[in-house]
Parts: sequence; structure tokens; C-alpha cells
Amino acid sequence: MVRPRNNVAPCGRDYRRSRRLARLADPRFYLSAVLVSAGLGLIVLPAASDAVFAAVKPIAEPDGACRIYQVIDGDTVRMFCPGRGNVKARLTGFDTPELFSPSCASELLAATGAQWALRRALWSADKVTLVREGTDRYGRALVAVFLDGAPLAARMIEGGYARSYGGGQREGWCA
Repeated sequence: MVRPRNNVAPCGRDYRRSRRLARLADPRFYLSAVLVSAGLGLIVLPAASDAVFAAVKPIAEPDGACRIYQVIDGDTVRMFCPGRGNVKARLTGFDTPELFSPSCASELLAATGAQWALRRALWSADKVTLVREGTDRYGRALVAVFLDGAPLAARMIEGGYARSYGGGQREGWCA
């Protein structure tokens, strides 16, 4: 025997309240909230950090005060220089893991660590000096960076975030 369907939809204040409480009791609600928060943190936190750095710390350069406004990865930055505009710069003297084309998961983790180490190094320095050394084959400016008179390359290498690099064939980062 087929039972007739009840075409009456539940409604009322108590029904809406019970649906809200059921949603709050569902672990999927909290999981989605955590994932959305983490995703926003991965985008908003680095961008906000770079923007604050650009607004606060000018860079001492002979022909004007450039401002780094984005750390792309552990050895590449974007900066704005008066008279030249937006410049993508490859920092010289060291090589860090690739953030955007990693060969393995450990390289991606090491690249993220190198990116944040570069941000910390730039933030902690009282004086950041740039010495332009030309351009690379990709059109990026090659720039040597000195933090309070000491080379940034030495600091990144000593911290274990980078390897010494003077051009040529690069070594892989996967074990």
C-alpha cells in the first residue's frame, strides 16, 4: 500500500530555530568555517604584511627610495622605484626553493619558510640597501641586498633557507 505524501511544509519560529541549531551542531559547518578562514589567511596575511612593509620602510638606494611592496618568494620581490615604476627583482647571491613550481611537497614547505624568512629579515633591518647589478634573462632586475650593511644572502644561507648561488645550473631541493 502506498502512503500518501504530506504536502504540508513545516514552518514557524520553532522550526527555524531548530534548523539553525542543527546547522551549528553539524561539524561540517565548523570545518567549512576553518577552511574559509585558512584560505583567507593564506591570501590576506602575506598581502597585508607586504603592504605595511611598503608603507613603513623605504629602501636606501643611490637614485631614489624604492619600496618593496611584495615578496614573491624567498629570492624574488616586486618593488616600486621612482622614475622606473614597478620592478620585479631577483635577489642575488643565494637561491631558495621554488614556491610556484615545486618538484615535491618538501620543496613547497621550504619555499614558504624562505618567503617568510625574507619578510622577517626585511622587517627586522633598520637600513635596507639595494645595489643593482643588471638584469637576468627573464627581464628581472638583479639586485644585491644589504641589511644594516651585511649581505642578505649570508643571512638567508646561515638560516638554512637558501644556498649560495652565483648563476648557472641550480641544484634540486627534493631529497
